[in-house]
Amino acid sequence: MTKIVNHWIGGKTAEGASGTYGPVTNPATGEVTTKVAFASVEEVDAAVAVAKEAFLSWGQSSLATRTSILFRFRALLDAHRDEIAELITAEHGKVHSDALGEVARGLEIVDLACGISVQLKGELSTQVASRVDVASIRQPLGVVAGITPFNFPAMVPMWMFPLAIACGNTFVLKPSEKDPSASVRLAELLAEAGLPDGVFNVVHGDKVAVDRLLEHPDVKAVSFVGSTPIARYIHTTASANGKRVQALGGAKNHMLVLPDADLDAAADAAVSAAYGSAGERCMAISAVVAVGAIGDELVEKIRERAEKIKIGPGDDPTSEMGPLITKAHRDKVASYVAGAADEGAEVVLDGTGYTVDGHEDGHWIGISLLDRVPTSAKAYQDEIFGPVLCVLRTETYEEALEIVNSSPFGNGTAIFTRDGGAARRFQLEVEAGMVGVNVPIPVPVGYHSFGGWKDSLFGDHHIYGNDGTHFYTRGKVVTTRWPDPADAPTGVDLGFPRNH
Repeated sequence: MTKIVNHWIGGKTAEGASGTYGPVTNPATGEVTTKVAFASVEEVDAAVAVAKEAFLSWGQSSLATRTSILFRFRALLDAHRDEIAELITAEHGKVHSDALGEVARGLEIVDLACGISVQLKGELSTQVASRVDVASIRQPLGVVAGITPFNFPAMVPMWMFPLAIACGNTFVLKPSEKDPSASVRLAELLAEAGLPDGVFNVVHGDKVAVDRLLEHPDVKAVSFVGSTPIARYIHTTASANGKRVQALGGAKNHMLVLPDADLDAAADAAVSAAYGSAGERCMAISAVVAVGAIGDELVEKIRERAEKIKIGPGDDPTSEMGPLITKAHRDKVASYVAGAADEGAEVVLDGTGYTVDGHEDGHWIGISLLDRVPTSAKAYQDEIFGPVLCVLRTETYEEALEIVNSSPFGNGTAIFTRDGGAARRFQLEVEAGMVGVNVPIPVPVGYHSFGGWKDSLFGDHHIYGNDGTHFYTRGKVVTTRWPDPADAPTGVDLGFPRNH
């Protein structure tokens, strides 16, 4: 029997009233295992309405109440991490260890939310003028929404909703329709932790649901992670409707390898960062820039390691890399490899046509490695989002830096070197939001913020960390004067107020 994933509205399952459903496929087998309800405009409105009603009390609840619920949620999430990882593997395809890592990184933001009391502390200045005090406070916005991608169905929602609800907002999540089960399980755990009905809601669907959230007058802010074209659309549309927006887009992350680098360490890092989760990460390294005469040796070391990667179903403990999310995406990724030679690249490894015995209908693709890739090639210019690594060659650091800074993307980047001066220069000169020094995937810890530059971010705020807290609250400044009963009347004064 096909599993059905419904919405979660007002603290309980809400069956799809629109009658429209989408298929959810096991990427390892190609089999449709689940159907997910697609929300109509009316169903989105219902979720927003219950969130708005819940905000009346939740927004006034004490910090102690909010954090105690989040602590209970954290304990439940920790206890059920294997179960959530299994849901991710079944619908996304990533291997179980990778799915567990995703849950662990989401837990970091829950940890941060549990300590929200410190981040929400206001400021007070006393006696700024005669018997006048000024205080600044931060207050929640109201109903906020999150629109999240398929590649991290648990982690990216947890980049958003723990901080949002800890700050006193209520939340409507629209997860990817390709792997929706993890988000509903998170909603169930929040309810078990004691979160009041309506504070956290999940609506599934497609553009109909997204557009309604972007246009709804009661949604005050929208968080998004996904591709650059959709991030630009989200930002433009939501902003035009008067909402705060943080929209994180795509990437083409470069890793510079200088001649003095430990090439074994660099090759290990390049393979791990390029092919982990089958390259379906916005922080994947998809372009290695080899500087100087090290190119041939580095490419050979990468090839040796890449050829040994064990590809198979995500629920097989021996598998290191799983399938891609859909057949259509697999075919698109393969097209970049098929056309690479005609665009001037050298195909060192060709992973197209790869299959797994007993799972021939799965969305499989093998490891691809392209060398001497010109910057004009589509394989370099586009975000492939698959296990394809491009190697570019330059003679100097300056040429390598120019390649990185000429890219329209600016999500993350890395440099591998033993030279501290070169590393320091790179971190100051490179145009990217996250920089790794001998760290290939520089995803910040939860108490810093995640976000890129250029076409990798639309909006003023990065996600989680202090930026997340500021995004989900707005400031208010209160100026207070309690006059002494002995004060003489001051009379009318039409001049602009001065502090004295």
